[in-house]
Amino acid sequence: MRSTPNALIIGAGLAGLACARRLTNAGFTCTVLEASDGIGGRVRTDRVEGFQLDRGFQVFLAGYPEAREALDYSALELMPFHAGALVRHDGRFHVMSDPFRRPQDIPQMLLSPIGSLADKVRMLRMRRDALQQRLCSVMRNPTKPTRDVLQAYDFSDAMVRHFFRPFLSGVFLETELSTPCWIFELVWAAFCRGVTAIPRDGMGAIAQQLAATLPPGTIRLNQAVQRIQGSTVVLESGESLTADVLVVATDDATAARLRGKDKPITSARSSVTLYFDASATPQRGPWLILNGDDDGVVRTVCVLSEAVSSYAPPGRALISVTVIEQMDPQSDLLQAVRRHLQSWFGSQVNEWRHLRTDRIHRALPPLDALSAGNRTTSPRLAAGLYLCGDYRESGTLDGALRSGRRVAEAILDDCAQS
Repeated sequence: MRSTPNALIIGAGLAGLACARRLTNAGFTCTVLEASDGIGGRVRTDRVEGFQLDRGFQVFLAGYPEAREALDYSALELMPFHAGALVRHDGRFHVMSDPFRRPQDIPQMLLSPIGSLADKVRMLRMRRDALQQRLCSVMRNPTKPTRDVLQAYDFSDAMVRHFFRPFLSGVFLETELSTPCWIFELVWAAFCRGVTAIPRDGMGAIAQQLAATLPPGTIRLNQAVQRIQGSTVVLESGESLTADVLVVATDDATAARLRGKDKPITSARSSVTLYFDASATPQRGPWLILNGDDDGVVRTVCVLSEAVSSYAPPGRALISVTVIEQMDPQSDLLQAVRRHLQSWFGSQVNEWRHLRTDRIHRALPPLDALSAGNRTTSPRLAAGLYLCGDYRESGTLDGALRSGRRVAEAILDDCAQS
């Protein structure tokens, strides 16, 4: 390998950027090829009429272990949500909070019909075990689904139906609670360990922070790759590029296509988010609002401008509404959402202006198919060819960052031995 090795990285999502940063710091010359017109992959923020619209509703978990090492939290200016959620059930909003961070909510929680008093004690036990990384050991099998974890902790059916299912369906984008225990443990511990927040400049600021450490010209936008031939990358424009090292940092389906492999059999998880502009906030405070009644099309609601005022122009409120994807495609989604939310917030919903609907078809990889063993499996497919992405880890933002770092370290180890 030449004295100044070079690397081609396909994909400017968080995994690709994290890999490029680590390799650049180690003396590599990196070129990052991005098919779209911007960086970040699914973690992007658009400016629309003075509003900050993330690509689908997203939050950042400051308790993620890799993110704590990889990112400068103070520079991101993380703006926290309340530690908990409001649950809409039987015509009222009920508080479910972390008692360690919002002790003022304890009286309301104890009186809340969301679960029994015993359920709330069980929450404390599960919190402790998650922080001590004992959930999977309790289950004795890291691949057991989340519903089995909740059953093992003896949560009531009402607690699962009115809190866990609506809360986790917004996190994992599935309603069957089928996400493996090891991923649930990682995410639940992150919720318990640190704040849930969004950067002041939007979720896209995370990718911008990573990219800012790279030399000018490293990232090439609008550079769609057609195929990979050995150590050569052929762009759709016809241009061919070669490098000492090739990293495929795309989603799993794109990675398979570029390598001439069959597409993954399991399907990724999708999300649908509607953004609304309102003249007044329908709910004070930076709360995540859950549909605890398991009816209608709405999953979660969040007034983002209550968490970060800059998400909306002065005097306006930005509301995100995440909906159930399996809705009849012939029905009018916008009208269905308005009808549902009128029962929550009244006639003011009719005055909300629809800004945009984000349909993210590959919002998460197929979490059910991910293996904890991937976290220790070598990312090297062949000499000079590596794979990275959230699907190689936990399917989370933290997994993307970790995968990028691990691939870079594997490359450096291989170079040291060659």
